[in-house]
Parts: sequence; C-alpha cells; structure tokens
Amino acid sequence: MNVFRIALAATVLALSAVSAFAHGGGLDRNGCHTNHKTGDYHCH
Repeated sequence: MNVFRIALAATVLALSAVSAFAHGGGLDRNGCHTNHKTGDYHCH
C-alpha cells in the first residue's frame, strides 16, 4: 500500500509539472518567442 501511495504521488507531481510549464507555442525556428505581456524574448 505504501508503494502505491508513492507511485501515485510521483505521478501527480510529474503531471502537474508538465502542465505548469507548458504553453501554446508560437515558437520561431530557434525554439524562442516573445512574451507579448512583458516584451521578454526567451527560448525553450
């Protein structure tokens, strides 16, 4: 039962991290884009 809880917690953490950092795109050929709210240009 303890192994199940650890596996469940690891799965939840992994999935929440992906959704927290993912965004729609609009990347240029270098994998970069401009955040239109801040004017910041950054790469992934």
